[in-house]
Amino acid sequence: MSMSNFVFEPTRISSLPVSGSEGRFPVARVFCLGRNYHWGDSQSGVREVPAFFMKPATSVIDAQGELDFPTQTEQFCHEIELVVAIGKGGFQISEEQALEHVWGYAAGLDLTRRDLQMAAKAVGNPWEPAKAFDGSAPITPIQPARVGEHPKQGAIWLSVNGVERQRSDLESQIWSVSEVISQLSHSVSLRAGDLIMTGTPPGVAALQEGDVINGGISGIGEFEVRVGSRRAD
Repeated sequence: MSMSNFVFEPTRISSLPVSGSEGRFPVARVFCLGRNYHWGDSQSGVREVPAFFMKPATSVIDAQGELDFPTQTEQFCHEIELVVAIGKGGFQISEEQALEHVWGYAAGLDLTRRDLQMAAKAVGNPWEPAKAFDGSAPITPIQPARVGEHPKQGAIWLSVNGVERQRSDLESQIWSVSEVISQLSHSVSLRAGDLIMTGTPPGVAALQEGDVINGGISGIGEFEVRVGSRRAD
């Protein structure tokens, strides 16, 4: 379709830098996994079917500089997560073939208006108002996946003003990357450019203006960002 056929100029494609390259990874959609670590709950071995929700591609920003403090919240919270970048689409992908669809990995923040999320949970409403605001997905440069090398373990951590709040290991995920990709692809056809944020370990807490956040995942990426001024409601 010619650009002249559009009734207005399309929105610029969201993208992320690629580690060690001048290229950028174009973002299609952002899928998020609701719970993928044990938060002090029972570890009986019974796994509930993963709950997915979405953020718009426009929520994705580079994990650097200053973050806007969003409107409509008193509990602006951090959630450090492994991000899987899909490079090849597919539908009903098997667990055995799932990693063939991965282009790379990154560390990301699923920033959350947690008070809105708790209110939505209480009445069974969708989480998007709590999750899908502007700039709610700061993500490090994508680390390309080497053939046959996909992270199954490695420290995942986050600190605020030098005090550690979250720490776990990728091997503690309830659902592996292969399982997450396969399960999601049985619901929707995955596309090249899709991102999957794979859940956060315990230690989620509120942020304040001026807080400095450091975080990362061993072998994948690290970041430092600062919380800016609260936006007027």
